[in-house]
Order: sequence, then structure tokens, then C-alpha cells
Amino acid sequence: MTVSASISLAELDRVGVRHQMDDHQATALSATGLVSLRPESDGWWHVLPSGKVGAVRTAGLDVQVRPKVGIARLLFFLGYALDPGFRPEDVTAKPEPDLWAALAESLIRQVERALAPGILQGYVVTDEALPLVRGRIRFADQLSRRPAMPLPIEVRFDEYAADIAENRILRTALRRMLAVPRLPAEARSRLTHLDGRLDGVRVLPHGAPQPTYRPSRLNARYLPALRLAELVLRNQSAEPGPGDVTMAAFVVNMAKVFEDFVTTALRESLVEYPGHTDSQYGAHLDTELTIPIRPDIVHIAGDRPVAVFDAKYKLEGIASGYPNADAYQMLAYCTALRLRTGWLVYAQGASPPGPRRVRNTEIDIVHYPLDLSAPPRDLLIEINLLAQQAMHVAN
Repeated sequence: MTVSASISLAELDRVGVRHQMDDHQATALSATGLVSLRPESDGWWHVLPSGKVGAVRTAGLDVQVRPKVGIARLLFFLGYALDPGFRPEDVTAKPEPDLWAALAESLIRQVERALAPGILQGYVVTDEALPLVRGRIRFADQLSRRPAMPLPIEVRFDEYAADIAENRILRTALRRMLAVPRLPAEARSRLTHLDGRLDGVRVLPHGAPQPTYRPSRLNARYLPALRLAELVLRNQSAEPGPGDVTMAAFVVNMAKVFEDFVTTALRESLVEYPGHTDSQYGAHLDTELTIPIRPDIVHIAGDRPVAVFDAKYKLEGIASGYPNADAYQMLAYCTALRLRTGWLVYAQGASPPGPRRVRNTEIDIVHYPLDLSAPPRDLLIEINLLAQQAMHVAN
């Protein structure tokens, strides 16, 4: 069994660690973007977080950058941003210090529940060459492949089978997880068992588009497992890296994760109000339309913006101050969009006494901190209260 060295860093670590590794390991690790590497001497490298969190596992080396919100909360944020139907119970409630163990356990648990009543089947369109007619003859293929030959016959038919989109997504996620080196033996055994249950279901090749499915009464029991499997497929890779070093990586940008989570949660909260919510709303600051602006979230009603929000994942602690540049940016947004209030949504921080009026204007800037340590349901309630306040001010 290969002995693995480990590097574990906190997301906000500003010191880093020194670690000895060969050039192939360093190149593979650097390619993931999880950490920044600075060469020293005799094969030693200085390793620092690069603003991302996650885990990378290569031959003989495990590297993890721990999110300040914890692994379970990270997976919830990722899942909810992908699908508001995602719930905290979709990830393992058992505290796991290792991201791979947490992700594997969560996936196993959900797929086991999905498959417990049996494998979901559906009608699959199949193209084959057969000695008899079944379904519809594909005349163009028959003429191009077998001119003047009566048999076999190119046909297309619908077959009731397990090789449907839902099962392809699940099996591909299981295979992606099985490719991670040095998983616990029990987890690997359970993953292998589940993969075997889906025998005959095609595995999606790397880079292939994900097949679509429609949530319905028939596949309802699959949905929690599908949400988690899609999270794995979107964020995890397991393939040869530079120098043929086998590498598994799950790397995400926490600033983007926070922005996507807040955007999705606000859109869900604002759906009860007239209008619609746009993310990355495009506008211009100047009349010549040469200075573009792109607020994270804008709610539009009556063909005009009525509320603007910007998500900021910058603060290191509850006592951290709010950067002045954020207020300048929001002032520009409010001016260009002709709004009197702008909302800066932070990942943490002390709650200010109230809106801050910009001198010589009628514009208020509100710093709105979210407590990411709160239970997910409480956090969603906080965001719902933010939506209520913003729409009350807008009206």
C-alpha cells in the first residue's frame, strides 16, 4: 500500500507550510489551482491556499484546504446553488474531517436509498442491426452501410431498460468517486457494490454533456441522489494529471460558491414579489456606454430595477471591517440603476447600526452580514428577511 503524505491548510491560512515533493507532484497539484506553490531548494516547496477550498489526491500526496464553514456546509451551499431542492440532509450528518470521506459517504447513502426499492427503468431509444424487423427501419443507414444486402436490418426501437439518464448520472458519479485513490476500504466496497447493481448502464465519458431528465412522480425517490451526483460530476475530476500522475481533485472557489448560493436563495425568496430576478445584471455607468457594470443580483419590476444586491465573501472574522471599495462599488451601481438603496451581503461581520447615507446624495448603502455558522434553514430565513426588507424599501 502506498504511503501518503498529507498537507492540511485552513482556508484563511496566511503562513502556509513547507513540503518536499517531486516535480510531477508539484505540477499536478499546481494545475488544480487549489494552492499556490513557490519553489525553494532541494525539492522543497512553500504551499499556500490560493483562495479556493477542496481536496486533491495524487500518488503519495493528499492536500486539503478546509473551508471555514466546514465540509458539510460547503456541500450544502454547492448543492443548493445548483438546485434549491437540495436539503441539508442530502449530505452526511456525520462530521467528517476529510472531504473525500464526507463526499463518498453522502453519495453512498443517497444512492443506496434511491436503489433500495429497485432500479428505475424507462424507455430507451436503441439503434441496432438485427436479422429481423423490430420497431422502425432506418432506411438511410441501411442503404449507406449495406447496399443490396437484405440482412442484417438497421432498425430503431424503444426498449424498456435501466440505461436511462438518471441511472447514467448515478453510475458515472459512483465511478468518479471510485477513481479517487486511497478511499476507506468500506466506502470503496459499498461504491463497488452500487456500481455493480447498475450493470448495463452506460458511464458518461469525461467532458460529455450530462443527460437531461424531468423530475416526476416516477423518479422522485432518485432526486436527492441525483442532486448529489450532479454536484460530484460538476466539481470533481479523477483522471491522469501532468506526468501521468493519477490525480483526483474537488476544487471550488468559495467566493463563487457564496455568490451562487446567495443568488439562488434570494431568487427563491423574491419569487413571491412582482417582477423577476437577474444574476450578473448588465448595465453601464456612463452615458457613452463604455464603462460596464455587472451587479451580482438585481430585481426588476415594471421594466426597471427596484433592488440591487452584491455578495461579498471577504471577511475573515465577525469583527472584520467592511472594505471601503465595496461601498464605492455599490454607490456606482445605485447611481447607474437610479436606486436609492443598495445591499452588500457579506459572509460574516458585525451588524452595523443601520443604512449608511452617502453624503450629498439620497443613496443608502446597507451592509448585511450572514451568519454562515447558523443551521442551513436559519440561514435561508436570514436571506428571506433580507428580501423582505429590500422589497419594503423598494415600495
